[in-house]
Amino acid sequence: QVQLVESGGGVVQAGDALSLSCAASGRTLSIYSMSWFRQAPGKEREFVAGITWSFGSRAYADSVKGRFTISRDSAKNTIYLQMNNLKPDDTAAYYCALSRDRRQLGDVGAYAYWGQGTQVTVSS
Repeated sequence: QVQLVESGGGVVQAGDALSLSCAASGRTLSIYSMSWFRQAPGKEREFVAGITWSFGSRAYADSVKGRFTISRDSAKNTIYLQMNNLKPDDTAAYYCALSRDRRQLGDVGAYAYWGQGTQVTVSS
């Protein structure tokens, strides 16, 4: 099994920055990718950013391009999400996910392992 633990959420004002981290433990061999998704109340879970483990290829949702940056530390089995210029629309629970499948980073069905989520609230 794999355990994912997110940290770093909080309440900020529009224009502020925030950094999230997600540490994977347990059976962490054969990771293909790790990603961040988010879910706002009454909305479906959506892809935010993802990174492949071997080559570090990245993908972002259009809504966060230029503002969010995903990175990884392979030695620590940890990914990070640096969020700059936050907007009220970024308010959501943010979830870390891990996939062993060679599928598109934004494919929610590719992820078998999920963290418990961390709340990000951006006030205007």
